[in-house]
Amino acid sequence: MNFENILISKKSAIATVTINRPSKLNALNKATIKELHNALKDLDDEESIRVIILTGSGKKAFVAGADIAEFANYSAKEGVKLSSSGHKQLFSFIEKMKTPVIAAVNGYALGGGLELAMACHFRVASHNSRMGLPEVSLGVIPGYGGTQRLPQLIGKGRAMEMILGGGMIDAAKALEFGLVNHVVEQEHLMNLTVKIATEICQNSPKAIAYAIKAINAGFNHNENGYEAEIEAFGKCFGTSDFKEGTTAFLEKRKPNF
Repeated sequence: MNFENILISKKSAIATVTINRPSKLNALNKATIKELHNALKDLDDEESIRVIILTGSGKKAFVAGADIAEFANYSAKEGVKLSSSGHKQLFSFIEKMKTPVIAAVNGYALGGGLELAMACHFRVASHNSRMGLPEVSLGVIPGYGGTQRLPQLIGKGRAMEMILGGGMIDAAKALEFGLVNHVVEQEHLMNLTVKIATEICQNSPKAIAYAIKAINAGFNHNENGYEAEIEAFGKCFGTSDFKEGTTAFLEKRKPNF
């Protein structure tokens, strides 16, 4: 499949998806959201891919926000459709993927860009990254999950301050808040992210998929996270990965998942 706004590379069990709109600081428009959905869906279905890294092209921005020109004249009804479609196609979709998606945040992650990073399973940032949800300065609010995921990650009070103030925080503050897991010099960003991804690749993909599902259940008001864990735990026993993992342990060798 050919894409206009994203690049895909694969090495061993790791796929890297790069949002490639440098002239727009990789801003998200509807076409890019659709391409990301299609690419990520295909990669999630590809058994040989164990981890996906999502990043932005260039050194300035991961994703500097949504493409405002695309929706500046939307009506209230169109706004609802825009948000709903984005959740379904990309942001909630990533969160529920069975393949771990790591955001390698290389610069500005603002508005929809930060929401995209937060939809990923966790985040690694370069030292020059700046993050924020400035939507209220445009007379609107975050519409791609920002009002829900940011409080889950950093707490209600800090999220309120960031969203209502509309300002940016630097990478050091993002690390302090728990918004990102690691901060590193920009030239080492991909190396560290690939190292983490490689470690994940050594583990059972089936168990990882169940773990993601169980963790997400704890943040879903319609689910009992503990019950979801019990169910997922039990299902692991019926997988070939469980048989291989336990057999390898007893035979004192590394498992071959």
